[in-house]
Amino acid sequence: MNRLQFYIFSLIFALFFTSCGVNKSLRDRPNLDGYILSTDKKIKLNDSLFFKGDNSLRKNQYGQWELVAKGNPYELGNSIGSLSESLLKKQEEIFFDKVEQLVPSKFKQYLLRKVLGIYNRKMYLHINNEYKSEIFGLSKYANDKYDYIVDKYNRSLLLHGAHDIGHALQDLALVGCSSFAVWGDNTPDGNLLLARNFDFYAGDAFSKEKIIYFIQPENGYKYVSISWAGMIGTMSGMNEKGLTITINAGKSDIPFAAKTPISLLTREILQYASTIDEAIEIAKKKEVFVSESIMVGSAIDNKAVLIETAPNNFGVYKVANTSKLICSNHFQSDAYKNDKKNSTHIVESHSKYRYDRMSELLNESEKITPEIAVSILRNKEGLQDKKIGYGNEKALNQLLAHHGVVFQPSKKIIWISANPYQLGAFVNFQLDSVFANTSKKTQSLSLNENLIEKDSFIYSPKFKDYEKYRILERKIEKAITDETSISISELDHYKSLNPYLWKVYFITGKYLYQNKQYKVALKEFEQALLLEITTVPDKLSIEKYIKKTKRKL
Repeated sequence: MNRLQFYIFSLIFALFFTSCGVNKSLRDRPNLDGYILSTDKKIKLNDSLFFKGDNSLRKNQYGQWELVAKGNPYELGNSIGSLSESLLKKQEEIFFDKVEQLVPSKFKQYLLRKVLGIYNRKMYLHINNEYKSEIFGLSKYANDKYDYIVDKYNRSLLLHGAHDIGHALQDLALVGCSSFAVWGDNTPDGNLLLARNFDFYAGDAFSKEKIIYFIQPENGYKYVSISWAGMIGTMSGMNEKGLTITINAGKSDIPFAAKTPISLLTREILQYASTIDEAIEIAKKKEVFVSESIMVGSAIDNKAVLIETAPNNFGVYKVANTSKLICSNHFQSDAYKNDKKNSTHIVESHSKYRYDRMSELLNESEKITPEIAVSILRNKEGLQDKKIGYGNEKALNQLLAHHGVVFQPSKKIIWISANPYQLGAFVNFQLDSVFANTSKKTQSLSLNENLIEKDSFIYSPKFKDYEKYRILERKIEKAITDETSISISELDHYKSLNPYLWKVYFITGKYLYQNKQYKVALKEFEQALLLEITTVPDKLSIEKYIKKTKRKL
């Protein structure tokens, strides 16, 4: 029984002792007293332009959705849900279809629902009434199709912990986000500049309809946040005071109960903090259930720090004698110096490698401009420009990011990547401009000047080969699972599409091993071992197959 199976078994066992707590969480509802909904109706001008009073949703020429909304929490959620209803239903369908692909058995799906019910039984206690009210308003527009799982409101709460739950249950399969901040001598004007890749992956379709939220809450600061339909939390964002937020997953224990979703903690910081100290005070008060590095940048402070939060630990990392801050997926503050899991993660994962690559690329330029920052986010090579294969998690650009972002807090300007990945144009928005009576505007809220053009790699044969490689890889992995046949010519073609990636040889070797072609399988495993392997566990897995294959020979 592996660690995840033991975890699920333990939760199912715990069901008999926690059913009361589960039922109580499912019955919980926000207090909506004093919140009045507007009578404005949604107006659809065309398939990419909608209005509801002063609120609006439009799709710009780069394929990004721009949503503007304001009001009390209930009204805010209701307006967002109404405007983005079709996107919300589509996003939910994509998410749950993905779950069905991963767990096709109806009985196992039933067990999974029970597990998630137990897992989330305490989440409602850690979400404030303001955000529960907003989620309640939003949830009214969720898909009826999935009411058999749980009611719309509780399903919407669950989806706000999707980043945390995926992080916790996958454990080793952490999203590999990368971010950095520079200021002082490292930028042309001395002002703070931050950049990040958000490498959260839930399938290709999940990332296609990203939404850029421009929110004017009843209380707190106006802000911009990038995520997807149905998500009120913050993955990447900036408020009207020039305070920015990005999140990077860290190494966690698998918890037995959900608490504050990271995205709602960062939303609260974005909405109510104007300085780094204010952000730290908000974070200190929250109980979380996974480990996360939160990069906070501040125009007022003109610097950035890392708030490193975990279920049983809390630290703040501030750089000394430098104006450059780098973050991947391990902790750096004194609070985690003796943390064995963090130390092991540094050694065994791809986090330190990406950290070193960011440092290497930042050192190549005396001054970092937004254009240079984007080029770093798009970089696909390894240390010293080594070819490590497209899609290697050691690369900054793993060709799967939900979005890439660059912030200039002093100017309140944000650049946001268009599809695909970080390769599309980085479209820029200026917050003061967006919030200055633009709710009725029919055109895009973006600025025409300062657009950072799409990466020319999109037009290259190598990119086309990469997309073909991804399709063929799924076919081969399915053949391994279903024990069906793949031709040798297809295997050779598969390897030719991405020849520097260790994984193609490992997967080819596994297929050949399964089909008792041990001599050729051994060659594939040995070739994989010569390339830049992502993690220590991956390397150990290859070495295990080599030993098994040699025994067969």
